[in-house]
Amino acid sequence: MDRETDNRTDEYAQSNDKTTYMTGMQKCLDKLEEQGYTDQFKVEKKYLQSLTDAKKKYKAKEINAVNFFRFEGDSDPDDMSILYAIETTDGRKGTLIDAYGNYSDDDTGAFMQDVDISKKVSKRWSE
Repeated sequence: MDRETDNRTDEYAQSNDKTTYMTGMQKCLDKLEEQGYTDQFKVEKKYLQSLTDAKKKYKAKEINAVNFFRFEGDSDPDDMSILYAIETTDGRKGTLIDAYGNYSDDDTGAFMQDVDISKKVSKRWSE
C-alpha cells in the first residue's frame, strides 16, 4: 500500500508493561478509548468488521495492531483474553477482543496471523 494513502497514525508510543492503570481489561479499554480507540471490531468471513459501521470491512493488509494486551482471569487461569489496539488504513482506531488459548476463536486467530502486529515496550527492556 502506498504510504500517501495510508492514514494510520503510528502515534501510539506508550508502553503497556508495568503500568498499574492497564491491569484490568476495562481499565485498558477506557485508556485506549481516551486515546481515540473508540471503534469496536470483530472478525467475520476473513474480514475485520466494524461494529460501529457495518459498511466498514478490512482485509488483514489494511490494518495494523499497534499494541496488544493479554489478560488472565482472577480466579481461573483458563479465563484468558487478548485485546488488540487496531488502526486501519482509512484512519479508524478501535479494539478487537478474543479469548486466548484453548477458547480462542479460530477465525480471529487465523486473520490475526496475517496482520502486522506491534508491541510497545519501555526503553528499559530494550537496553
